Amino acid sequence: MGSPWRIRAGQRWNVRYVVEHRTGSPDAEGTEAGGLGAAGSDPDARRLALLMHAAFFLLLGASLTRFLMRHPGEARTPWIIALSITLAVLYLLGPVLGSRPTPRRVAWLGVLVVVWMVLVVLAPSFAWCAVPLFYTGLRILPPRAALALVALLTVFVVAAQLRLATGFDPNLVLAPPAVAAVATAVFVHMRRQAVRQRELAARQRELIGDLLRTRRELAATERREGTLAERQRLSMEIHDTLAQGLSSQQMLLQAADRTWDADPEAARRHVRTATGIAERNLAEARRFVHDLAPADLAAGGGLEAALHALAARESAQAAGAFTVRCHVEGAPAAPLPDRVQSALLRIAQGALANVREHAGATAAGLTLTHLDDRVVLDVGDNGRGFTAEPEGVRGARAVRGHGLPAMRARVRQLGGTLTVESAPGEGTVLSAEVPLTTTEDPV
Repeated sequence: MGSPWRIRAGQRWNVRYVVEHRTGSPDAEGTEAGGLGAAGSDPDARRLALLMHAAFFLLLGASLTRFLMRHPGEARTPWIIALSITLAVLYLLGPVLGSRPTPRRVAWLGVLVVVWMVLVVLAPSFAWCAVPLFYTGLRILPPRAALALVALLTVFVVAAQLRLATGFDPNLVLAPPAVAAVATAVFVHMRRQAVRQRELAARQRELIGDLLRTRRELAATERREGTLAERQRLSMEIHDTLAQGLSSQQMLLQAADRTWDADPEAARRHVRTATGIAERNLAEARRFVHDLAPADLAAGGGLEAALHALAARESAQAAGAFTVRCHVEGAPAAPLPDRVQSALLRIAQGALANVREHAGATAAGLTLTHLDDRVVLDVGDNGRGFTAEPEGVRGARAVRGHGLPAMRARVRQLGGTLTVESAPGEGTVLSAEVPLTTTEDPV
């Protein structure tokens, strides 16, 4: 008996796609062209808007209080009070008009700025209300128009501060533009951040959509592959059990028919043997329907007992014309997985069926060898042998045979190898080697 080839079993990779985070879609209605995101779509923008609204009314109230304290009873006082109230009412109308840069919204901003300018001309202390107006203009207008508005408001602030000063003060000329530049830079930065966040959210939604779509496709592919694998397994189960038994019954009944008149006793013996095979096939079929496990394994005792029972049954059915012996070497460190036991028993059944039908042998041997990290099943016979062909090449004699491809498929599913050594007139040795590190039963 030659030694089989040894190769390392390939690894099987399983790809899983896990979606760990989902982002909500941004509020499209709250997105402003060229401006910051609407307060409803960004918590930071909402908080900043509330802060600016509060700052505007505080500055407006402080400016009006300062004017009344510094200029009580002047003729322009009623106008200042009326314009202050008008400015406050106009500012409150802003949220009512919505957040999108519509013509009505732009017209509202224009009226608001004009009223403020009139107030600044009449009372320069209202100039610092310009800071919240910077924010409002940057939110509503496109970038260039917003920058022009900021420059115009800054000029009015500088002019108002110079009117209040008793002499020329460089701080009054430089401080307002510096404040305007800082405010504008902050607002522009926030606008860009909002745009980046929206783009990132869009990319995340696209990525999550792709991941979910890929996961569905992968699940569908795995289901199809599982279906095909199960079909192949069922075909091998049927071939190695029912088909082989029916073939044996056919041969025995044909032999009984030929010897019925000449040797009635031999014919009856063939019929009884065929009846025994039919009983075994019936048990296999019932077990096949129940859980597709080999009947010999279901009886208990494990693979060794099943192989011994198979050898005894084959020898008894041949009535002395064909003898099968079984030998076990070593002991497993742990019970063999069910699918390994089932596959090796099916391979032994298929190999003996081929020997009985094609080899013309008088003896065969089953040898099960337990090694540390693998188990090896050898099936040898003293038959006529044949010219072994490489795996994947099927000759003329293999036209009707499904046995060897089925055996190779079984071993390959377990990460093992199957080799056949034969030569004309020298018998055949079939060796199935299965590693024990990659054959765990699926959960």
